Amino acid sequence: MSPQISPTVLTRVTALAAAALLATGLSVATTAAAADVEAGAAASVTVESAIIAPTVDGTAVSPAGANDWSCVPSAAHPFPVVLVPGTFETMVKNWSTLSPVLKDAGYCVYALDYGEANGIAASGPIRESAAELATFVDTVREASGAAQVDLVGHSQGGMMPRYYMGFFGGAAAVHHLVGVAPSNHGTEGVLTPTPDQVPADMGGLEPVCAACSDQAAGSEFLAELNSIGDLVAVQAGGGPFYTVISTVNDEVVTPYQSQFLAGPTDRVTNITIQNLCPLDPIEHDQAPNDPVVHQLVLNALVQPAGPADPLFQPACL
Repeated sequence: MSPQISPTVLTRVTALAAAALLATGLSVATTAAAADVEAGAAASVTVESAIIAPTVDGTAVSPAGANDWSCVPSAAHPFPVVLVPGTFETMVKNWSTLSPVLKDAGYCVYALDYGEANGIAASGPIRESAAELATFVDTVREASGAAQVDLVGHSQGGMMPRYYMGFFGGAAAVHHLVGVAPSNHGTEGVLTPTPDQVPADMGGLEPVCAACSDQAAGSEFLAELNSIGDLVAVQAGGGPFYTVISTVNDEVVTPYQSQFLAGPTDRVTNITIQNLCPLDPIEHDQAPNDPVVHQLVLNALVQPAGPADPLFQPACL
């Protein structure tokens, strides 16, 4: 579903820089922070300018901060972060705000498009999309020299990596999977693209969406995915680790509790945004743009050997 940027989100994005610092436990002086936040928001989070079309030669457009293939992971952030968009979404639409936040925090950030079918992004069979992710992660590991990556995915992008980890040998290559409103156990809702996500030359025909069928609650795909349990077997180092970030206002992956993963607390943390920030109005599509979500993602990624800190309190904006 396409993330149309609402006035509420645009207003809240002005606190993005402070949110990033808060998530890693840093303090921000009140007066200086106000100026820095406004400058940071203007410089690194120009949402509308980030949502652009593919280049003339057909190559994909990356979100700001992503896909610098010369990036070398630091000792502080040894795991490259791979951003995985959701159904009907491209990397630049899904990650136009989070990608620069992660880059500014010192991470090597990568993002991909996958699963294009009938001209519609991330709508093909999820097993095939998982194979695409496997190839991309291998490329990131080779380029960066890192043995493992952290994955951050939205919606289908938070669930599909579990197939890669469980069935394509990806468990050893993933340190931490952070799912933002992930469709881990499917949805009771109906997934349909918005008009701007359907190619004009389709003549209004109902698009075929294998990924939609795969994400329907009770589907054959989900039965296979979850047949091995919500978490893959423990690998060297105790991982992979899992963090799930959900909103009670999710109108796409329903019920929102179906997003949670079952497992020991040293391997998985399930977070409901409104338990921490009761007035946060964020819904499914805009979750990747929410500054509270950004703080929670940063808190998850900073953990060296475990999921997000369940006691972490983000700044409610």
